[in-house]
Amino acid sequence: MTRTILVRGARQLLTLRGPAGPRRGAALRDLGVIQDGSVLIRDGLILEVGATRRIENLALARKAEEIDAGRRVLMPGFVDSHTHLVCGPPRLLDYEMRLAGATYHQIAKAGGGIFASVKAIRATSARTLEQQARRTAAQFARHGTTTVEAKSGYGLDRRGEWKTLRVLNAVHDRPIGVIPTYLGAHVVPPEYEGRPADYIDWMRATMLPRIRKHQFARFVDVYCDKGAFRLDEARRYLEAARAFGFALKLHAEQFVHTGATRLAVELGAVSADHLDHVDDDDIAALAQSSTIATLLPGAVFHLGLDRYPPARPLIDSGAAVALATDFNPGTSPTCSMPMILSLACARMRMTPAEAISAATINGAHACGCAGVAGSLEPGKQADLILVDVADYREIPYHFGANLVAMTMKKGAVVYTQGEVPCPGS
Repeated sequence: MTRTILVRGARQLLTLRGPAGPRRGAALRDLGVIQDGSVLIRDGLILEVGATRRIENLALARKAEEIDAGRRVLMPGFVDSHTHLVCGPPRLLDYEMRLAGATYHQIAKAGGGIFASVKAIRATSARTLEQQARRTAAQFARHGTTTVEAKSGYGLDRRGEWKTLRVLNAVHDRPIGVIPTYLGAHVVPPEYEGRPADYIDWMRATMLPRIRKHQFARFVDVYCDKGAFRLDEARRYLEAARAFGFALKLHAEQFVHTGATRLAVELGAVSADHLDHVDDDDIAALAQSSTIATLLPGAVFHLGLDRYPPARPLIDSGAAVALATDFNPGTSPTCSMPMILSLACARMRMTPAEAISAATINGAHACGCAGVAGSLEPGKQADLILVDVADYREIPYHFGANLVAMTMKKGAVVYTQGEVPCPGS
């Protein structure tokens, strides 16, 4: 049955209309703002976008169900291009050890860190993992995210990784879009301790062809850093993944400089993520490439570090920049893209407009879904949010606050903000 919806009367409608590719430089600040704007939706797709007076006079609009935007900000849903959606319980021991002064690598040596999550994922049934993933996805929806890229990488054996990828595929569009990435090359698992080359050989021979056959992941990722995989190991693995037809991503330059950013550029990776320790040559290489610099300030904040990714030099050089939460139980346990925007503005000196573009249309490019998400344009999915502010600059300004009043995915409302009762009123 055909369903037509009119979302009308937004004080600011952020369309994010613009060039076909990811936004760079000054284009990152162009949100395509329409004052007093409306969106007409039919069967989950955007039919028309424009000034309210024009849209509400269209023949289809006159018979549509109406949602009153109430003079608030209407914009595309956030596209979070780096998450670890299936990750097990919170790592509270890590948190307390870190507060007492332990480093990331000291925590790992004490039995915390990634291996604690690996143990939990291996021991948990697929049914329980799916229930947990749906609850987490609902939290993303409450904070305005309508699509996430979600990585495996906490199973690190055939059963654990396959179980994770099956869950990621099962929760797609329940209630938000989920784009799976195989991160088997997260760290070397205990069974292969001291033998990273053998583990890579096993993934190349066993996991990559099986995942490709069943189309259980769009991307393959590798963590290239201290305590994970070396640059030569990452190269050999990614070249094999590319030969199987996967698109590539890299965790690059998070704790130390490894050269992974330039490897990402060389191999034509869709994105290089983290980038806390990039140098001037890395920035220049990214600026001349199609590889998106995905910045994850939430991890820097939660780890209590001071070195944030150099967003200003990246943007000013012409690199394409995206923002993501890096949701995971060890270094960035947040579903809140609005908080990431606040960190991007306060700690990385991005403007509010740049941060919004980086978290919507550029995030969509980093997920390979910019053809259907990331902006409000005719023909795209009706993935949008209504934010309880009068000006888009308030979104990062109110740090730590969730002002999302409504989240819509493919034309269906999946979240509405509840009222808090006021005694005596």
